[in-house]
Amino acid sequence: MLLRLLPELDGHATRQRAVSRSEHDCPLHLEVVERDRYTQTLRLTYEFTDESGVRRQPDLWVRLYRDAAVAEALQCSQRPPWQAEDDADPAAHAFLSAQWRRNLLLNKWLDYLLERGHAFDPQPLPAVETVPV
Repeated sequence: MLLRLLPELDGHATRQRAVSRSEHDCPLHLEVVERDRYTQTLRLTYEFTDESGVRRQPDLWVRLYRDAAVAEALQCSQRPPWQAEDDADPAAHAFLSAQWRRNLLLNKWLDYLLERGHAFDPQPLPAVETVPV
């Protein structure tokens, strides 16, 4: 589903930020947060502006594993750390249960976005320049 929303996810594209506009929904913002050899981390969100500033909801970070052709929903900038001692530890169940809910949210939201007519232009945008530190 993610490939239908953003067809250029081949890892060689130069896109850093883009906005998908739909007649039937709010503008959808995409940001490539990190790009590695086999993975990409994306941020998908709606942005709302009010008196307190910009609010992002839902603010979903997604890690793509290109070699396995799968995506994983991350809660914020990263998942909470694995705290379990072993598979029988209750922390393992809590972590996996939360991860299941995030991935379910990602799947349902992608369905919704495609139904609403969202898609990002497959033409690459200029890369965002980074300033060396």
